[in-house]
Amino acid sequence: MKNTSIVYTTCAAETEQCGAELAGLLLQDASLPRFVALFGDLGVGKTAFVRGFASVVTPGSAVRSPTFSLVNEYRARPLSLFHFDMYRIESEDDLLSIGFDDYLMRDGFCLTEWSENILEFIPEDCVRVTIEKDDAINVEHRRITICFCKEGA
Repeated sequence: MKNTSIVYTTCAAETEQCGAELAGLLLQDASLPRFVALFGDLGVGKTAFVRGFASVVTPGSAVRSPTFSLVNEYRARPLSLFHFDMYRIESEDDLLSIGFDDYLMRDGFCLTEWSENILEFIPEDCVRVTIEKDDAINVEHRRITICFCKEGA
């Protein structure tokens, strides 16, 4: 099954709101994927999206890009949030060295920025979020494509 929706935003706050709405939806329905793969160029708002997501799942968390740490954990109940930056991941060994498989087994949401670098490791049961700049004049405009992918799709 694949279900896709497109959202247009005009500022970072709206991109955060889109992330918050997705988090609310995933929290309400336990049958939906817990893995969110984020795609998009540098500076399109992936971290802003995660910040919005975290505002629902782990309120009060100071979300920042895990560029150097590779993963940030935001603990909460009922589910924690594991925020990955895959920009510097170049091999399966790199991925395994940060305990990626272990995080997938834990009870929580995994959000990965730069998912382009780990295509073969993204679970089939996931949400794919692609964020793109869509207006050459207004640099804050974004097109956010959200695709729910289920196993067997």
